[in-house]
Amino acid sequence: METKLYQNRTFDTVDYSEKRLSNVEFVNCEFLNCNFSKSDLSHNDFLDSTFKNCNLSLAVLKNTGLKNIKFIGCKLMGLDFSASNSFLFSMNFEDCLLDYSTFIYKKLKKTNFTDCSLKETDFSNTDLSLALFKNCDLSGATFVETILEKTDFRTSRNYAFDPSENKIKGTKVSHIALAGLLEKFDLVIE
Repeated sequence: METKLYQNRTFDTVDYSEKRLSNVEFVNCEFLNCNFSKSDLSHNDFLDSTFKNCNLSLAVLKNTGLKNIKFIGCKLMGLDFSASNSFLFSMNFEDCLLDYSTFIYKKLKKTNFTDCSLKETDFSNTDLSLALFKNCDLSGATFVETILEKTDFRTSRNYAFDPSENKIKGTKVSHIALAGLLEKFDLVIE
């Protein structure tokens, strides 16, 4: 089947919910107020594109290409980013709801998460080196065998990870968050 190409297009208030897109490549496109909830985006490619105020909750991303993508004000709950295509995988998030999402084994080096909710998000075995978590809520987020070298958590809250189970050289944290990093030692910090 031939791939359909959309380039330099704007899609405004389009409802893709619970639909399947097949063999589509979006290059330098903008999606505004679109609904992709529970849609199947498997085997499609998005390159140099922006999603603003879109809902992609529970969308299927099996082998989906996400290359240089910006999500702004989007609802991305329960997404399994680990199933997406890893080739040139890169994105940034601003003011997004990413609760219950999964990034297992993804390379998110230098990724910016700004003003995001990342509750119960799984970052196990993820490369988050040089990533920035600016003013994010990481309640219940999982960090196991995660590369957190030079990752900046200083303005975020509710994060906890075991320093012995993650690579943390140069990780930047707030002194207020130290209790979350020492949780396993059952210390009383006053």
